[in-house]
Amino acid sequence: MANAYTVLVVDDEPPIRRFLRTSLAASDYRVVEAEDAAGAMRLLAAEKPDLVVLDLGLPDQSGLELIAQIRKTSAVPIVVLSARHDERSKVEALDLGADDYVSKPFGMAELMARMRAALRHAFQAQGELPIFASGELTVDLVRRHVLRGGQEVKLSPKEFDLLRHLVRGRLPPAAAPRAARLSRL
Repeated sequence: MANAYTVLVVDDEPPIRRFLRTSLAASDYRVVEAEDAAGAMRLLAAEKPDLVVLDLGLPDQSGLELIAQIRKTSAVPIVVLSARHDERSKVEALDLGADDYVSKPFGMAELMARMRAALRHAFQAQGELPIFASGELTVDLVRRHVLRGGQEVKLSPKEFDLLRHLVRGRLPPAAAPRAARLSRL
């Protein structure tokens, strides 16, 4: 089942970006990449990512400074992925607004679990529950997983997005007239 969440990966090392892009794409995340802070800020504005994975060692600006800069305009979840293992760097990143911190080398399963947790927290902060349940229907908005009567329901990315809008009570404008017709049936 597709995630359709957009992740901005900010790292100056092409092999790390390539590994993250491949691994996240295999789990159906949409990945956009920046090699420096300037590119990250451009993509943050243009792409409106759902989550940022950020290395602290960037060529044009400290990743810590970038966290502070992002927090001036956005509440997007930030997961730091850094070779810095010292407690001071971790505490400073978290105090500046990072949502989590993963040290390199890292396991992809752990990073993805921390990303899901950050997305869950973001939903809760927006006043939305990450899991919607009604009768036999259960919709996990973070994992993009749907169950009906305990059985998995396979949905295309577009179908899930429509269901997510229905669950949230907000339909995209083009879908609203059709939804109104369907509700009269």
